[in-house]
Amino acid sequence: MSNTRGPFARDREEPVTTFKNHALKELTEQQTRFAPAARRLSQIANAQKLLSEIEPGKAYPYQYVCFRLTEYRSDAHAELRVDGDDLRHDLTLFIRRVERSVPPQPIEQAVEPMLTLDEVSKRFSVSTKTISRWRVKGLAARRVKVNGRSQLGFPTAAVEKFVMEHKLLVEKGARFSHLTDVEKEDILRLARELRDAGGTLTEVSKKIATQLSRSPEAVRYTIKNFDRVHPDGALYPHATGPLTEVAKQEIYMAKRQHEIDLKNAKPTGDTVNLIAKRFGRTRSSMYRVVNEVRAKELVRQPVDYIYNVEFDDPTREAGMLTEMPGLDEFEAKRVGKTPPKDVPPHMAHLYEWPLLTKEQEQHVFRKMNFLKHQLHRLQDAIDPARTTVKEMRRMDALKQGVRDCRDVLINCNQRLVYAQAKQKLALGESIDDLVSDGNLSLMRAVEKFDYGRGFKFSTYATWAIMKNFARSIPDAQTHKQRYMTGHDEMFEAKADVRTDEQEVVALADQARARVNRLLEHLDARTREVIRMRTGLDGSEEMTLEQIGQHFGITKERVRQINVRGMKMLREWAAKENVEVP
Repeated sequence: MSNTRGPFARDREEPVTTFKNHALKELTEQQTRFAPAARRLSQIANAQKLLSEIEPGKAYPYQYVCFRLTEYRSDAHAELRVDGDDLRHDLTLFIRRVERSVPPQPIEQAVEPMLTLDEVSKRFSVSTKTISRWRVKGLAARRVKVNGRSQLGFPTAAVEKFVMEHKLLVEKGARFSHLTDVEKEDILRLARELRDAGGTLTEVSKKIATQLSRSPEAVRYTIKNFDRVHPDGALYPHATGPLTEVAKQEIYMAKRQHEIDLKNAKPTGDTVNLIAKRFGRTRSSMYRVVNEVRAKELVRQPVDYIYNVEFDDPTREAGMLTEMPGLDEFEAKRVGKTPPKDVPPHMAHLYEWPLLTKEQEQHVFRKMNFLKHQLHRLQDAIDPARTTVKEMRRMDALKQGVRDCRDVLINCNQRLVYAQAKQKLALGESIDDLVSDGNLSLMRAVEKFDYGRGFKFSTYATWAIMKNFARSIPDAQTHKQRYMTGHDEMFEAKADVRTDEQEVVALADQARARVNRLLEHLDARTREVIRMRTGLDGSEEMTLEQIGQHFGITKERVRQINVRGMKMLREWAAKENVEVP
């Protein structure tokens, strides 16, 4: 490995990722979750001041550190002493975590004059990487919004104070960053040659930096600055300035297609390297863009939940997230569960799940809403432009936990829908339609039920299902009176014994053509489900379970798709005045 390094690499800090002291980690989490935004800003300033005073070979009492950061004398960890090196590491991470949790303020509304990252970089002729190292040395920063984008802002007074206290460090950074005109011309000449050979901006910067004994940041800045000044002759025109939202969406869709191709063992799309080269960016920047777009999608999705004051009590968190009481007994009942004899075979799946006790029901509802509460707070705290992979995984885990709780509640209460549907079933009606309609009411009831009031969910859900039936059944009867009634009338082309065989075939072909024209109004999956369920393609009719196995979905979902599709077909048939056999 070559030991030739750029001048900026000499004092490069070790990447800060995880805390070295658990007590400081707990303190950081408490401040980011519970401290007001203004208080957090004060703590950031306190941490930066303390960071500049730390001596590496000295040990510091935790209570002293806590007081310097929060101005509160804590009784916790009275015997704990933190090594100076570890404290510098953890204070740096404390600043970054707390700073990230503070909502960015428009720079125009800042109380004190602020400089952007680019303005500080130009003023002192240093790279942004150098400024990042200055922050570790104590340069204060705030998160602000400039033209709608979140970025770092530096109070002018804090910058001037840092320069006064670290004159040698600032001069050293400026001296290393200075390039002569001849060096700049050499960099641009080599960059054109390497670019024509297929090198990306990052690859070219590293190779030139090694060859000229300069830092990759200085080389990269020189190339990008040239491209900004000379857009017509830019070496990397796509790499200048921030990516547009359209470009980010294109990168995100290309990455998703690549993942789908890998999953299906059909790598036809662009690899991440090809996507990066197409946009003149680094491979790591592509992942950052993908995370940013995905984070924006997750943040935009509203989280509707029932709040309870116990969610803000940290001592209750472990109990709310544990498994529900009596889980082993519950699973044993599931294994040996059999449906009653009078239940039709296609409804037997409703009885595969045992009923929940009141204690179990309360626990699952509490856990589901608490997970939603955590997801909501995480959505408010993260900045999509700076979302980490850890935060994305955390959001995915929370959403999966919510889905698991919701599935348990729905599956354990589906027989309630069947019982209500049997009571409302009229002569000639299909219980499948009523069950599907009732299941939608059950799903909405699970989302809206307030477990904190102490009632059983079955009481709330029964009224919700009955209210829905009282509205939907008359509407369905009115619809059937005005239009057609069932899929038998739409899809069965019966032979007329008074006609000859040729006429029967012709009538069947005409009916099939009219039905196929109506089916074109549906999406591909709904259309295929109806074809399989009714045998329109000439094959035998398939059961809900068979169709579900084909698409990888549940029988209940297949029933819902079929009912919804049939309803849409009836509406389109009425609109187009189609005579259906």
